[in-house]
Amino acid sequence: MASRLDASVQSIAQMRSEVNNESGGHLSPAVCALLAASISESTRRAYRGDLQDFLNWGGSIPCTPERLAEYISGKAELNSPVTISRRIVGVARAHTSQGLADPSKTDLVRTVLRGLRKTHGRPQRQAAPVLRDDLLQMLAKADGVKGARDRALILLGFAAALRRSELVGLDFGDLEFKAEGLVVHLTRSKTDQEGNGRKIAVPYGRTSLCPVFAVRDWLALAAVCTGPVFRSVNKAGRVSDARLSDQSVALIVKRYARQMGHVASAYSGHSLRSGLVTSAAQSGVSLPKIQEQTGHRSVAMLMRYVRDAKIFENNVVSAIL
Repeated sequence: MASRLDASVQSIAQMRSEVNNESGGHLSPAVCALLAASISESTRRAYRGDLQDFLNWGGSIPCTPERLAEYISGKAELNSPVTISRRIVGVARAHTSQGLADPSKTDLVRTVLRGLRKTHGRPQRQAAPVLRDDLLQMLAKADGVKGARDRALILLGFAAALRRSELVGLDFGDLEFKAEGLVVHLTRSKTDQEGNGRKIAVPYGRTSLCPVFAVRDWLALAAVCTGPVFRSVNKAGRVSDARLSDQSVALIVKRYARQMGHVASAYSGHSLRSGLVTSAAQSGVSLPKIQEQTGHRSVAMLMRYVRDAKIFENNVVSAIL
């Protein structure tokens, strides 16, 4: 049943064809392929997972607003309001993509979700940032072929403030070495589904934590001159052609955090991106310059990290006690 989401693209094509073609013919495979490309594979996987949870619970497509409200109630003690709200989006997508009435838009479901947030709401857990000083400790034990890869991955993920999917999605052709450092050509990202792309400058570092040298060392050691930049490495140190998964970034960060004596579960792949923002804010870097590096669409999203970074700065208690 989870395949309904994939089938929904064909359903959209069929419905549009019926509207625009009196003979009722179908759109061409090329047009259907473009419709499918409008949704990224990561988003498609998320929709599948959210819909599958609803189906496993006992739901069906289509469903009534009352049934969807029961699902929300049944999951209230098991999942956070953020998770449940996200899954409702997946269920809604399964309806709208097939031309079905969206039960999530009804007053009943909206009111139940509002009640869920009031009674079960809690702050969304944020991954602990990997700060500049953390990098020194984390990478002290990075040795061998796998260590060289991890060093390059962690330093580049931090310096370019990359999301984990962006980091593992890099190909050799996306890297341009210049006299000043490295230019990362990001062809697509979470907030750039149209593929307009952007360039991220990563200058040479002044310390042993130089991301440019780390990337160069890894590429030379692994003999990477085409294809994925970051690849799997077996226990014998043999580098494969297989691209790392985005989940691998989280596992690598957690492993090095554990070696530092930190609670591994507090860290994630996002810790590198948030670490750059937090470290930059603590160093007094302006918001526009931080935003230029991270690619955040709004300063409002950055302010969450900046507030945490400067929580003790000019604190009112310091002026009193």
